[in-house]
Amino acid sequence: MVVSSMIADLVKVGSYLDVRNVAQVRSVLNDVIAAADGDIIVDMAGVEMIDAAGLGMLTAAHLRAQRAGHHLVLRNCSDDVRRVLAVTHLNRVLHIDRHLVA
Repeated sequence: MVVSSMIADLVKVGSYLDVRNVAQVRSVLNDVIAAADGDIIVDMAGVEMIDAAGLGMLTAAHLRAQRAGHHLVLRNCSDDVRRVLAVTHLNRVLHIDRHLVA
């Protein structure tokens, strides 16, 4: 799901961000990045599992957004997702909103 506003574009990700759906999420993020006026918020509240394909896709989307002059911000990451990002050191690369937003 994509929600746009003047400040940021919001993309909600489903329960799995893995090899099975990474192409679909990549396509949505590419479209949002291309049309964005502000930052791109990726709502990770529903994500229960993320694999290497999902991590690679988020990293590539982060770099595309950066080249376009935007920030890709991960919001509402679960403790498990935060742990994966920390173990892979992607928490040092990706922009992660530290506050939970309802």
